[in-house]
Amino acid sequence: MSINHVRPWRTIERRSSRQIKVGNVAIGGDAPISVQTMTNTDTTDVK
Repeated sequence: MSINHVRPWRTIERRSSRQIKVGNVAIGGDAPISVQTMTNTDTTDVK
């Protein structure tokens, strides 16, 4: 059985990239990570 080790985010070096905008969302460069979801259900309904 092997154990997967995850490096702390501080030790991961990010490659440089230029920033572009898709609609009003900035992607790349120094922009924060954006998350998109395709759900069409009520996410507060956790039966």
